[in-house]
Amino acid sequence: MLPPSLAHLPSPPPEAQALSSRLRDAIRDEIDARGGWISFARFMELALYAPALGYYSAGSTKLGAAGDFVTAPELSPLFAQCLARQIAQLRDADLPDVIELGAGSGALAADLLNALAALDRAPERYLILEVSAELRERQRTRIAARAAGLVERVQWLDVLPAKLEATLVANEVLDAVPTHVVRTRAGAVDEVGVTVTDGAFERALRPATGELLDHALALGLPGHDYQTEINLAAPALVKSLARVIARGALIFVDYGFPAREYYHSQRSRGTLMCHYRQHAHDDPFALVGLQDITAHVDFTAIGSAALDAGLRVLGYATQAQFLVNCGLLDIVGRTAPDDVNAYAPLASAAHKLTSPAEMGELFKVLALGKALTGPLIGFARGDRAHTL
Repeated sequence: MLPPSLAHLPSPPPEAQALSSRLRDAIRDEIDARGGWISFARFMELALYAPALGYYSAGSTKLGAAGDFVTAPELSPLFAQCLARQIAQLRDADLPDVIELGAGSGALAADLLNALAALDRAPERYLILEVSAELRERQRTRIAARAAGLVERVQWLDVLPAKLEATLVANEVLDAVPTHVVRTRAGAVDEVGVTVTDGAFERALRPATGELLDHALALGLPGHDYQTEINLAAPALVKSLARVIARGALIFVDYGFPAREYYHSQRSRGTLMCHYRQHAHDDPFALVGLQDITAHVDFTAIGSAALDAGLRVLGYATQAQFLVNCGLLDIVGRTAPDDVNAYAPLASAAHKLTSPAEMGELFKVLALGKALTGPLIGFARGDRAHTL
């Protein structure tokens, strides 16, 4: 199953290989039905979200040390405790509910509920929109174990309500929204798609058309041998969320750049990456259904979509700056350094969350709002909204 270039990765167990084989067959069938070619965005959608077979729809462990990657909430409750201070400010602005998109293992939900309760700002409802039935059960179990006194406030949703007054949180959601991939050749723009040759998936180019071509031309991409991602679905998601939020804030935490950094001429192969058992690589066809596929977020596109939908940009900062603004140092400082067993894990987690060499600079926090006034504490210093 693994190509020679990835022979160093752990080999999937037989049951996982069987699941991947079924998903590969389903994708091959769709490629055949569509005339031998599908867009990379469609391939990524199937690989991640095909019912019962895709990466986020099947039952493998995805998050944490035993999974494929570690998110900020998995590292330590520190992340949630800082975020809770920002949400507490929004609770004081009469936003009764919190809604989380894609709650993963449930770590952020459990820790946020506890942190908000400690601040006497527990939400009236904690709503979770989760497409994976398997992940819902993991979330339910984790929240019941770690925030038992607050579990009655939690509701799982199949679809978003028509109108909400709430703070919406999305941690590492936008990077997993299926993205188109384009390549320039001699000034022309091609779309990268997927075809099948001798039973194996391969990239295949077609001239870009329609909205994708319009976006590529507007970006002014380098004219030759340049490949990158253009995500049309992520801005559309933000616009759909704007229609639901009657009054509130939307807080996105993810890795990415403003457009002028994202589409820099030196980033000539894009940002697409795959994650499997704590290893990162760039072959989306290697472990179909068993690995995460992600791309960095174009935060300029997200901000522009928000403005078009009637939202305001309330702040944009590095994760490190946001966490410090929300009291990270104060929270860590509550534990005495001479209490090594308690302090050392906190200090280590704080370093990983804020260090430029870890998550501190690459990860950004973007806050959007509707019908809100006043600055947010998470962006009191180091707001980079002017760079979007």
